[in-house]
Amino acid sequence: MSNFRKIIIIFTVLMMAALAIILNIFKGMDLSVKNVESYNEQELTVYKQVWNSINEGFVAEKDVAQKQILILWSVILVVGYAFILLVYFLQVKPVKEMEEFASSIAKGNLDVPLPIHKNNMFGSFTESFDLMREELKTARQREIEAEKAKREMVAELSHDLKTPVATIQATCEVLELKVSKELEEAEKEAEKSEKKIDELNGYLEKISYISNKSETINQLVGNVFHATLDDMEEVKIEPSENDSRLIEGYFNNLKEYGNIILDNHIPECLVYFDKLRMEQVIDNIVGNSYKYAGTDIHVSFDKVNNSLGNNSPDNNFIRITISDEGPGVDEEELPLILEKYYRGKNTKEKQGYGLGLYLVNYYMEKQGGGMEYYNDNGFVVELLVKKV
Repeated sequence: MSNFRKIIIIFTVLMMAALAIILNIFKGMDLSVKNVESYNEQELTVYKQVWNSINEGFVAEKDVAQKQILILWSVILVVGYAFILLVYFLQVKPVKEMEEFASSIAKGNLDVPLPIHKNNMFGSFTESFDLMREELKTARQREIEAEKAKREMVAELSHDLKTPVATIQATCEVLELKVSKELEEAEKEAEKSEKKIDELNGYLEKISYISNKSETINQLVGNVFHATLDDMEEVKIEPSENDSRLIEGYFNNLKEYGNIILDNHIPECLVYFDKLRMEQVIDNIVGNSYKYAGTDIHVSFDKVNNSLGNNSPDNNFIRITISDEGPGVDEEELPLILEKYYRGKNTKEKQGYGLGLYLVNYYMEKQGGGMEYYNDNGFVVELLVKKV
C-alpha cells in the first residue's frame, strides 16, 4: 500500500510541475516591437494600428491555446488517476487481500474466506488459495476429532480397567481372609506340621503382594482417567435394543461385591441401552454400596409409567432399585454427590475419584433413561431404563 501511495504522489508532483511549466511558457509568450525607430510619424501611426490588430489576434489565439492545453492537462490528470485506481482495484488490491489472507492463515485463522474476483489476473489463483484454506480447515477439524477420539479412548480404557482391578482386589481380600482363617486353625492344632503353616504364610505374602500391586495400578489408572476426563468433550455412548435379562445377568456377575440379593426377576422385554455403559453403571453403584455400606445389597425390578415427563406412553421404563442397609449419605451432601470429583465426608479412608455417580447419571441420560437416589434405611439408587 505504501508503494501505491508513492506512485500517486509522484504522478501528482509531475502533473503539477507540467502545469507550472505550461503556465510559465504561456506567460512568456508576447509579441515584441522591433526597429520602430526608423519609422516616420505617418508610418508609425499605421504600424501601431496594424500592431494592435495583430496583437489582439495573438492574445486571443494564446488564450484559446492555453485553455485547450489546460483542458488536455486536466484530462490527462483525471485519466491518470483513473488508470492508477483501475490498476489498484484490478491488481494491487487483490494482491493486498492475498497478503492479509496469508497473514491470517499464518496466525491460524481459517474461518475468514478470501474474496474471489474472477475478472482479474489472480481470479483462478485466489479461488485455488481459498480451496487450500478450506482443506486446511478440514484437516484441522479432522485432527481435533482424532485427538478427541484418542482422549475418549484413553478415558474409556482407564475407567474400564478399574473393574478388573477392583475384582482382583476383592478376590485378594477374600483369599486373604480364607487363608488367614486356615492359618489360625493350623496354629491351634498341634498335629499340623510347621510346613503347612509356612505354606499358608507364603500364600498370605503373595496375596498381599498382588493386592498392593493392583492398588498401584488402580491409582495410576485413576490419574490417567482424571487428567483425560478434564480434556475430553464427550464419551461415546451407542444405545441399542437389547434383552432386559442381560441387566439381571450383570448383577449375577458381581459376586465379588458380597451378597447381592435379587428380590424378583426383571420383566422380560426389549430395552434401550448401551451394553458396556450399562454394565459400568451397575458396577459403579454396587461397588459403592460394597465399599461404603458393607451390607447385603438388594435389587428389585418393576415397570413404571412416564417418570421422565415426556410424551411417551405409560409403562415406558423398567425401574431398577438398588439398596443397601448402610448409614446412607448425609442429607446435606445428597445434592452434591452427582458433581464431578465430589467425595463425601465418609470417603476419606476409601480409595476413589468422585466420578462413579457422576458417570452413572451421565450414562443413564445419554441412554434415554435417568436415575434417582435417596436415603431409606440405607442408600437407594433407582435406575430408569427405557423400554422399546
